[in-house]
Amino acid sequence: MHRSAPPVGVLGTGTYLPRGRRTNDDIAAVLGVTPEWILRRTGVRTRHVAEPGQAASDLAAAAVRAAVAAADLDSDRIGLLIAATSTPDELGPSTACRVQALAGARNAVALDVGAACSGWLFAARVAHDWLRTDRCARYAVVVGVEAYSKFLDPHDRGTAVLFADGAAAAVLGPVPDGGGFADFALGSDGTLAHHVLIPAGGSRMPAGADTVDGRKHRIHMDGRAVRDFIAGIFPRLVAECLTRNRLRLDDIDVFIAHQPNPVLLRGLGDRIGIPPERLVIVGDEVGNIGAASAPYALATAAARGLLPPGGRILLTVFGAGVTWGSALLTWTGASSIRVAPRTAAVPAGAP
Repeated sequence: MHRSAPPVGVLGTGTYLPRGRRTNDDIAAVLGVTPEWILRRTGVRTRHVAEPGQAASDLAAAAVRAAVAAADLDSDRIGLLIAATSTPDELGPSTACRVQALAGARNAVALDVGAACSGWLFAARVAHDWLRTDRCARYAVVVGVEAYSKFLDPHDRGTAVLFADGAAAAVLGPVPDGGGFADFALGSDGTLAHHVLIPAGGSRMPAGADTVDGRKHRIHMDGRAVRDFIAGIFPRLVAECLTRNRLRLDDIDVFIAHQPNPVLLRGLGDRIGIPPERLVIVGDEVGNIGAASAPYALATAAARGLLPPGGRILLTVFGAGVTWGSALLTWTGASSIRVAPRTAAVPAGAP
């Protein structure tokens, strides 16, 4: 690392939500439950859904363009573009290459990071270190995106009520001393990879008539195991980050977390002692948008004026794999552009 390299922080954020929308009323009719049942157990009220012709790269590119505009940059000044997703356009090439072309980031090195719902923070760590050591790259854009609706079983209560589509991006670049990212801590435990996955379509179980008939291309999740994992890892991430940095809960201005289930997240926040007004909850309005959840929450907090200059943010993520991570971010001020077209309801049983 060059000793003269400045800190790396967030210069602009952008989000994109597709036009389609599924409400609890829509989903309840298919699942044989009531809208109140869904709301009581998840806290999710609505989910955005990509159109049949929209892929993950389309959503991501819109968020990237918004973030670049919020940072007051031209796309050709981006030197690195990293996409974090579990729902790529294709198995290859990388979705980031699709995003690069769509966003006009012609000078960017483009690559994907796969860490499920933790992906955006993993990608931010890669971008942070890249910018600190590469003299040729000054700005990076990191986007989390999911098109989960393409892989959902509408009759599965455990997944249909939670997962949705969306994208969120942040432009990273040099910030004044004392600002930016610090204390990244990432982890993985592959022995638990079977708890959440899309079984077919890869090299272990290539696509075929039998995998389609067996609905192996849909998201499969052991809800109880995932809940237990989150209930253990979220408090641990917060406690360990505070301990490493000799901080207290009161020293954190805003807590940004992955949004698997608003009811679960609020309950864990209460157990830890996080003041409710400091824990940003967005899952109620967008559901679980995977790798886009944490950056969407960050962009939302910025748009709502919840991030004061010099404010200290604790980010925590956790996802399939299983994966997890945390980081501290000292806010140096950044604009946010959130794009959400006028919504139209999508029938719950639609593909």
